[in-house]
Amino acid sequence: MSTVIAPSTPVRTPASGPAGWFTQTGQVFRRWIVVTVRQAWGPVMSLLQPIIWILLFGQVFASIGALPAFGGEGYLAYLVPGVLMMTVLYSGAWAGTGYIDDMGSGVMDQLLTAPISRSAIVTGQLLQQLLVNLVQSAIVLGIGFLGGARYPGGFGGILLALLAATLLASAFCSMSTAVALRTRNQVALIGLSQIVVLPATFLSTTMMPASLLPDWIAGIATWNPLTWAVEVGRAGLAGAGDAMLVWGRLGLLAAFASLAFAWAVASLRSYRRSI
Repeated sequence: MSTVIAPSTPVRTPASGPAGWFTQTGQVFRRWIVVTVRQAWGPVMSLLQPIIWILLFGQVFASIGALPAFGGEGYLAYLVPGVLMMTVLYSGAWAGTGYIDDMGSGVMDQLLTAPISRSAIVTGQLLQQLLVNLVQSAIVLGIGFLGGARYPGGFGGILLALLAATLLASAFCSMSTAVALRTRNQVALIGLSQIVVLPATFLSTTMMPASLLPDWIAGIATWNPLTWAVEVGRAGLAGAGDAMLVWGRLGLLAAFASLAFAWAVASLRSYRRSI
């Protein structure tokens, strides 16, 4: 570590001021990227679950893919978009743990006393989470391809699926951030995440078409953001689907992500007022 010697006469920089919002966001993003690289085992280990879902669960239930409800494409092709969205959902639910660590170590208090925008703090960390989720999503699609799934939608369809996954990740990362800042407790965050994530998975069309679900579950699945993302992903990867439905679902996901982001920023400001 180098030693910095303070000058005897203060240096005045009247023309200088706080960095711009994009610079602030970039610095926060860089800080979280460094943390991710140093703790890369976390994102890597989170890929074990989708591998199990695709290679094991997909094979166990392969025979039901012959049912007309699956469109004749096979169960694995149906399952991969669901596993893709499940992966970003599960990863997003843990996004707030970094804030819990920062609050415990005092880093958060230092950030909040610095001349930095509250939204830049949230956005910088969110961008890091989205980058990690994007890499994980690409790997999940690659695992699905190696497992036998094919994507007739081509490159454009893959991009559409990744867009839906990114919007879903943005929403749940922001919600996890808000919960972390409100509860300030790791156990509470983990508990609430489990309460939301597992029911959200089974109350959606992640693993079964709506036509094969009980009526009450199918009704809930219609309003489940996970279902919205899965439907867009399936339409994109299959290269077929109602364009109005796809863009409508993307609009709903974007609105959901925007509301979640606003909640995260409001929670950060509430935390600042309470310390």
